[in-house]
Amino acid sequence: MTLTRRGFLKLSATAALTTAFGGIGLAARPEKAKAAMDRIAQLKPEWSKQTTSICCYCAVGCGLLVNTALSGTKRAINIEGDPDHPINEGALCPKGASIYQLTEGTPGQVNPRLQKVMYRKPYGTKWEVKSWDWALDRIAGNIKRDRDATFALKNAKGQTVNRCEGLASVGSAAFDSEECWAYQAFLRSLGLTFIEHQARICHSASVAALAESFGRGAMTNHWIDIKNSDCILIMGSNAAETHPISFKWITRAQEKGATVIHVDPRFTRTSAKCDIYAPIRSGSDIAFLGGMINYILENDLIFKEYVLNYTNASFIVGDKYDFKDGMFSGFDEATGKYDKSKWAFALDEKGAPKRDNALADPRCVYQLMKKHYSRYTFKNVSAITGTPEDKLLTVYKAYTATGKPDKAGTELYAMGWTQHTVGVQNIRTMSIIQSLLGNMGVAGGGVNALRGEGNVQGSTDQALLYHIIPGYMPTPSTAQPKFDDYLKLIKPVSNDPKSLNWKKNYGKYAVSLLKSFYKNAEPAQAYDWMPKLDAGQNASWLVLFDEMFKGKFKGFFAWGMNPAVSGADSNKTRQALAKLDWMVNVNIFDNETGSFWHGPGMDPAKTKTEVFMLPCAVSTEKEGSITNSGRWMQWRYQGPKPLGDARPDGEIMYELAQKVRELYKKDGGAFPEPVLNMNWEDMGNGHEFDVHKTAKLINGYYLKDVEEKLPDGSVKVHKKGSQVQSFLFLKDDGSTACGNWIYSGSYVGPDPKDNRAAKRSKEQTPAQANVGLYPNWSWSWPVNRRIIYNRASVDQTGKPYAPQKALLAWNAAGKKWDIDVVDGGGAPGAIHPFIMQQHGMAALFGPGLNDGPFPEHYEPMNCPVSSHPFSKVLNNPAAVKFKGDKYDVCDPRFPFVCSTIRVAEHWQTGLMTRWQPWLLEAHPQMFCEMSEELAKLRGVKNGEKVILESGRGTNWAIAIVTKRLKPFIVQGNTVHQVCIPWHFGWRFPKDGGDAANLLTSAVGDANTSIPETKAFMVNVRKA
Repeated sequence: MTLTRRGFLKLSATAALTTAFGGIGLAARPEKAKAAMDRIAQLKPEWSKQTTSICCYCAVGCGLLVNTALSGTKRAINIEGDPDHPINEGALCPKGASIYQLTEGTPGQVNPRLQKVMYRKPYGTKWEVKSWDWALDRIAGNIKRDRDATFALKNAKGQTVNRCEGLASVGSAAFDSEECWAYQAFLRSLGLTFIEHQARICHSASVAALAESFGRGAMTNHWIDIKNSDCILIMGSNAAETHPISFKWITRAQEKGATVIHVDPRFTRTSAKCDIYAPIRSGSDIAFLGGMINYILENDLIFKEYVLNYTNASFIVGDKYDFKDGMFSGFDEATGKYDKSKWAFALDEKGAPKRDNALADPRCVYQLMKKHYSRYTFKNVSAITGTPEDKLLTVYKAYTATGKPDKAGTELYAMGWTQHTVGVQNIRTMSIIQSLLGNMGVAGGGVNALRGEGNVQGSTDQALLYHIIPGYMPTPSTAQPKFDDYLKLIKPVSNDPKSLNWKKNYGKYAVSLLKSFYKNAEPAQAYDWMPKLDAGQNASWLVLFDEMFKGKFKGFFAWGMNPAVSGADSNKTRQALAKLDWMVNVNIFDNETGSFWHGPGMDPAKTKTEVFMLPCAVSTEKEGSITNSGRWMQWRYQGPKPLGDARPDGEIMYELAQKVRELYKKDGGAFPEPVLNMNWEDMGNGHEFDVHKTAKLINGYYLKDVEEKLPDGSVKVHKKGSQVQSFLFLKDDGSTACGNWIYSGSYVGPDPKDNRAAKRSKEQTPAQANVGLYPNWSWSWPVNRRIIYNRASVDQTGKPYAPQKALLAWNAAGKKWDIDVVDGGGAPGAIHPFIMQQHGMAALFGPGLNDGPFPEHYEPMNCPVSSHPFSKVLNNPAAVKFKGDKYDVCDPRFPFVCSTIRVAEHWQTGLMTRWQPWLLEAHPQMFCEMSEELAKLRGVKNGEKVILESGRGTNWAIAIVTKRLKPFIVQGNTVHQVCIPWHFGWRFPKDGGDAANLLTSAVGDANTSIPETKAFMVNVRKA
């Protein structure tokens, strides 16, 4: 896509001025810079091409303009914010504004990006440069050899599994979505079940919590919608630093009178912009929020009409459910698991949940909830959180004021809530609050997960995780040996006539997905080819590396990820990598994972792992779609071609897959059918990856002529090969192929103009503009709906609760809904609004989770207290733990709470930002932020080096002594907290420090196994 360059920047054909002008600033002295700008102004814009792209950092999804020279170096000359983009309006954060340097390096210096294939032989002590053909041939050979050697047709019980047990993969949210889909197809065709990526360790808790609460696991609203809020609670996030452009919309709301609240252990840049700040000890969020639930119920502040009609508050819970002293009914001490059947609803004679619309029955959800949270008094909450009671009251009053029909409150959260052993239940607690106040499905409302990578939403949607296949359907397991068994699992039944129960359509989506994998096979046959988990098997991140540590895997892909820094208990992760026979590391820069073999504590001469380090393109060098946190699927275009020998990820994986297939064609091997029959022809031409073909496959198309009967009685024929227009047209008879049903409708014709992700029109109706929907800019799943559950924004007659910011309006004459795309269709009052839920209601009581239907406060596994005021059960009894691991509970050796944090200038493990001088100069080293009181206690001065110690390892940091942290009074005792960034690693820069995760514990949430890296215990001493 080539655009006309705005007049103020004119570019040269030779790009000779690259060293004078680039990215966010001028490299030359001011007088030279002015001269350079004068020369640029005289040049013609047609000598460069301009492409649009999307920022590769956090998932706000900011637009970029990339200018690339058409001759000479043919490299990027300037990258800046896109002023036409409705989210960022041209603004960029420090990271986004440095993408020029990420792409091109520092003017006048050697670009540190990987530009050659690097190879480390077993027990080797240095890197060797290799060709792509040599490396891919050898990797393909390794894959085939070890797949054949470790392929299991049956498990130990004799059940059919058809899986490869010797290979594993992590990666990647750095892919475009089309690459994600192709990669998971490749892995599943090989038979892998250990498939993980960034979402497991950042927002897997969000997916489980939001899906249990409302039916879908995504951010419920979108970035621009924040401006419609009357009260914004930022808790579990430091949004001003982690998602800086989001604050554009927080500020817009504030300017219109919204109250902004920040609850956090530190007084941060976010706190400084808020109206109310309340401190909280890390790991006590459920207590804080449980207190708000109690405040709402005790003071009858619920939006009653909403609660009665749109939540399961009135449902009667069966008599097997109970809760006593911190434990729900059905717990098995031997297995550490609950029998969730004990939490089932009581059913009437028709099989629908019994209800008490008076909310008076002691077994109804409302009354059980009221009893459950009655313990969460101001006194108890303050005692365990360290938040003063007056601050609690201030926050509760301000936020619960949104529980009125014409008001809306939103919650913004990130890792501060997810990375806990109760991560899912942290989010569930807020989901209950939002449901009680009527803040779901409305403009300015929602529970909004601020995702931290440009395409972590899209990569999750495309199922780069062990437990799901594309479209959030469960991975097949031995509990479903045949396809008919699987169909019974995925198609729930509801006998409530107003429940749309949309998952009843999953059969169509599953058949169409299988046809997208293996279009020439019958669905039952294709299902047999799919690898199967053992029933109840956990193959998540922590388990994967624990199994690697035990020597289970021969080969491993670390693609677009840096697990030697990002994973909890980094020492264990690095030792696990040394147990591999070989590893493929695909990335932009050299990193701690690819170079683990010569890192701290490693002896290369004793480390057997063969390592392939493959250079990949940066985001501005390739084309494809990414989906931001608000579900906007946006298209980015190639600017410069990949630097040096780097290649787009899609090209690498596609060619590798073809080489593996050729080996199986030539030599045969273990269970070759899925490898040989995978539908690669719809992802490329047999030699090169085609992003548009893959996007069309994900959307779905007809495999044969299909007749559709229209409402007027006429018949329309959909021709074989034509694109389906939405998931409404998918079939269960094998006549449609669709790679991901929630993306059906995104690419609806044969031409690039039919690619709805590429839409760039700001056209909207006055009603749409009033709330900022921008329905013609990009495309949003599902079916371009901008705010999910929006049917809950109107009453049973279709009247908007908040007409001043209406999302839906019922057009009685046309018998249709206007403004946003309605969730579920049908006339007002015809169906319940939460259509992905079995019974159509938001779940105050969530019986599908592993650690309880109501959130309950439990301490982090490593904690500063031996008891708490709510029960005698200290830690989450269902948390994921590993045999032999020890935890720091009231251990005098480790007296201080520690939490990992982020800064605006760095991103994730720092792999992409530490190599950029523009960013590194702002935060050049590992640091430990501590209070003045703790510094005095430990005799530490600002700027001095300190040593941090935990039960897992040690690390050094530079002390930042600040007023932003204060000691907490917890149950009468002083508790200190410190914070450390997780952006550093030993590889670069020299003396920059090492991973924060050297200190964290490999313990996980009960539902998702997300590691608990936001609350652990350390000692801090002067170095």
